[in-house]
Amino acid sequence: MTFNEYALTHEPTIRLAAFFGIFALMAVWEVAAPRRARLHTRLRRWTANLGLVVFNTVLVRLVFPFAAVAFATLSTQRGWGLLNNAGLPEPLALLLAVVAMDFAIWLQHVMVHAVPVLWRLHQVHHADPDYDLTTGARFHPIEIILSMLIKFAVIAVLGAPAAAVLVFEVLLNATAMFNHGNVKLPAGIDTGLRLLLVTPDMHRVHHSTDNAEANSNFGFNLSLWDRLFGTYRSAARLAQETMDIGVAGLTGDPRCVSLGGMLVIPFVNPGAGYAIGHGPEASHEAR
Repeated sequence: MTFNEYALTHEPTIRLAAFFGIFALMAVWEVAAPRRARLHTRLRRWTANLGLVVFNTVLVRLVFPFAAVAFATLSTQRGWGLLNNAGLPEPLALLLAVVAMDFAIWLQHVMVHAVPVLWRLHQVHHADPDYDLTTGARFHPIEIILSMLIKFAVIAVLGAPAAAVLVFEVLLNATAMFNHGNVKLPAGIDTGLRLLLVTPDMHRVHHSTDNAEANSNFGFNLSLWDRLFGTYRSAARLAQETMDIGVAGLTGDPRCVSLGGMLVIPFVNPGAGYAIGHGPEASHEAR
């Protein structure tokens, strides 16, 4: 059985096992070594955040008849995309596809911060007043659908192998839970790790209420894109424990910690001042 056949056959098992395994690990870590004090109870926030995850999962299954891995298999069968016509060894094609898809999601993340109407959707993710592993999964359903369409387009253009798509999605879910974790890493480990990967302290800066800080550190997995394109910021102005998390104008709003509230936020809050190029000048230079 080839890598691609294995990915297609065992996708649900692999994804669920990885999700629950990393979720359990991060949840224990957050209890053992939290970085910040919580503003809300886990029961209140997790009910809303995970409820949104369930809602989005059902919606995606209804809107899209097959998953990204199955679409990658279809692309291979039809000969679509660069990698399906490059004749590369399978391991090399897998590696290139994973890195290219990571770059694509970095570009997508920049885009939802740059286009005001897309920022209205994306602010649901940023409006979480606390910051923990469940923050990494709370996105408005419309943004999820747009993200799936972009993902299909990237897979078709790249000709990404099914195994690469599965590896990428597992890595993305795992690193999203990790870098949104309310966990404390020793400074030396954080400094070394963020040379390659996005760490919680690095990505938490991106969730600052300061728009200049929110428009930095866009990476979810690899940190090199922010360094390469000048959007890397090593730290916020305030300490990690005291920096303000969320979206100005929504801080303290109970809709930010309720399922129904998250669904209506894009239609009631314009998120003025946050979209790249549509807010005040950066208050300080990126470090």
